[in-house]
Amino acid sequence: MPADKPVSRARRPAAPTAPTATTATTVHDGDTETRLLSLHLPVANDEAMSAETRIETHIYRTIVDGVLAHRLTPGTKLPEPELCQLFDVGRAVVRRVLERLAHDGIVTLRPNKGAVIAEPTPEETREIFEARRALERSLVELAVSRVTDDDLAMLRRQLDAEHEAMHRFDQPSWARLASDFHLRVAALAGNAVLLRYLTELISRCSLIVGLYEPPGYAPCEHDEHTAIVACIEQRDAPGAIARMQSHLEELERRIETTRMRGQKSLASLLGLPEVAAAQDTMSPPSPSSSPSSSPSAPPVKRAGRKRA
Repeated sequence: MPADKPVSRARRPAAPTAPTATTATTVHDGDTETRLLSLHLPVANDEAMSAETRIETHIYRTIVDGVLAHRLTPGTKLPEPELCQLFDVGRAVVRRVLERLAHDGIVTLRPNKGAVIAEPTPEETREIFEARRALERSLVELAVSRVTDDDLAMLRRQLDAEHEAMHRFDQPSWARLASDFHLRVAALAGNAVLLRYLTELISRCSLIVGLYEPPGYAPCEHDEHTAIVACIEQRDAPGAIARMQSHLEELERRIETTRMRGQKSLASLLGLPEVAAAQDTMSPPSPSSSPSSSPSAPPVKRAGRKRA
């Protein structure tokens, strides 16, 4: 993932132009918001980029956004002809994007069979969560040491957005907000290199959740996020680290080894308008389908465990 400049603690620029409709639930807050937009969203106008680079970046971020929102589940096919048609580009452009996605572990390129969204194995799942716990431990510690009152206000607005999405049973928005929460906390650490690594790990964790987690469950628990923010607000680094570690361990425990496949068209999974001539090239569904891609996905359920 592309690196960004370190977060400036001295001054926060004005919030960027409002994002597209697919990110209506995103919380806007200066540098952190700019960073999240650059990591996830298509770039509409960037004078520093050539036209070709802009379209490649747009395609890349659209696919990553589909993964983070759990629309693109593991095993989903990404046919080159359909991608060319959807984005109105040539095959050379699509192939460069797919190669970059494969390098980041988001896509698997199969010889003579095309590209699919990667399907992490149980062993890869263990390694990815192990790496994520180690990385977020360092990021949370740095975030606590550098957090400002404005940052805390931003995190509280993030929690409000999560609460609203959960209670309107908007699973795609909730899934995206859950990923954004971890990136927002990480952005407060002010280390662009660590943030880039975490972004890749979160993308891969989203694949794992889409593949293995029980239908209808939220990828993260809102109450756990609230407890983490409370520790950060108190400048309690050991408490914030312990809460984050417990949170990630609980997420890993909820993983199941039951595969779930989508049934929608590639255009809908990418959040793009349907192309009349495009045909549905998705893999045939298995008996249980993903909560984020099923035509009648169940509402977000809270994990059935007691809290202190």
